[in-house]
Amino acid sequence: MFKGFTRFLQSPGEHFRSLFGPEDAAAGHQVGPSIIPRDEHPVSRQHFSEAALKVLYRLHNAGYEAYLVGGCIRDSLLGRMPKDFDVATDATPEQIRELFRNSRIIGRRFRIVHVRFGREVIEVTTFRGRPNDDHGDHLAQQSKHGLLLRDNVWGNIQEDAIRRDFTINALYYSIADFSIHDFANGVRDIESRTLRLIGDPATRYREDPVRMLRAVRFATKLGFHIAPDSEAPIHEHAALLLQIPPARLFDEILKLFMAGHGVDTFHMLRHYGLFAMLFPETEEAIARLPWTEGLIEQALASTDKRIREERPVTPAFLFAALLWGPVQLRQATLEAEDMPPTPALQLASQQVLSRQLQHISIPKRFSMPMRDIWDLQQRLPQRRGKRAILTREHPRFRAAYDFLLLREAAGEIEPGLGDWWTAYQEGDEHEQQRLLDKAGDDAGPGTRPKRRRPRKRRRRSSPPDGS
Repeated sequence: MFKGFTRFLQSPGEHFRSLFGPEDAAAGHQVGPSIIPRDEHPVSRQHFSEAALKVLYRLHNAGYEAYLVGGCIRDSLLGRMPKDFDVATDATPEQIRELFRNSRIIGRRFRIVHVRFGREVIEVTTFRGRPNDDHGDHLAQQSKHGLLLRDNVWGNIQEDAIRRDFTINALYYSIADFSIHDFANGVRDIESRTLRLIGDPATRYREDPVRMLRAVRFATKLGFHIAPDSEAPIHEHAALLLQIPPARLFDEILKLFMAGHGVDTFHMLRHYGLFAMLFPETEEAIARLPWTEGLIEQALASTDKRIREERPVTPAFLFAALLWGPVQLRQATLEAEDMPPTPALQLASQQVLSRQLQHISIPKRFSMPMRDIWDLQQRLPQRRGKRAILTREHPRFRAAYDFLLLREAAGEIEPGLGDWWTAYQEGDEHEQQRLLDKAGDDAGPGTRPKRRRPRKRRRRSSPPDGS
């Protein structure tokens, strides 16, 4: 798989030195870093962005250690073109900030530096140390359940490596001599397409439950299998996701479902019991409404296809599909209590969104278009008079139309209305008028013909006397 790696893979022992404890060696982890010289690996600076190289060289020339780390090295070894570049260094955030005017320090839980070059952002982190060591003012704080609340303890590259999540992400590319430093047998796991946590998996999941989501994301994205010891604790620890702030989970959801492997990700999340922690009402709807799962699969498949074709996608559409089942359940309950359909849908939407925000923050720039898509589902069947024209001019019409087609394909509603709107969009002026006339004669589902009120006859006043 890796040209030039044969000698390294067959005899890596000469490069190793002790780093992990005896329990790590017993668990099958590499017991020291391996340094792979430039002539034995295929990673080239040509694979890196100009911005990433600027950061590396400026840190190096200022006397600091500077490495590209993680996904960009992993993807380069897999023959993929890396897109995101993370830099690790022994410089502190304040020292990094002094070197780069175009940077800012962000985060409290993990202080990192973003260096911006136009639209590209290079993330620079300081080597992390062991969280339980005494580092004076640089503190690491954990909850009683083991959740890492704050981690601003600085260390060296060896300590930083064993703090990373997966072995395939503990790969460091040195700008000093262009070698790759492999601290956790990551190259071997790439070769065997294995996703393996560094350290004790249960402890690492308790430190940061989002690692369970990252395991699913990397497994589906890379086509890797999760090592049995890393997979086993996920079912038991899924509920730990409830400890994670909703804003952070929103970012993770985008990474999970907007990477082109949404369908596989959805099934894997449900398999491990993680989906129910993220979307509890949707999980309930899947059990009660047979079409809900199909609708979500259709939406994810459509999103995956658009991503492969490099077409734009919006989280609003995806969230509309993920939460439509719960909305329909609540709307049915409200209508059973004699609430009219339109206010029932509006109240159900509000209730579902309010509950979901307790788990995942959905910014208004996405939740408002999402609700427009839902509201239009009641307007699409109403095509009498000028209603179809007004609906067609709505800025969310196209998304609502696509959503209607998904509902028909999933079996929630009978097909037919989608075909009408397809023909209306594709037809010329005469064809559109014919369709409107037909819609007026045959009101579709959800429309009710207006009752014509009898006109009151005006009573003529009596003529004046003598006329």
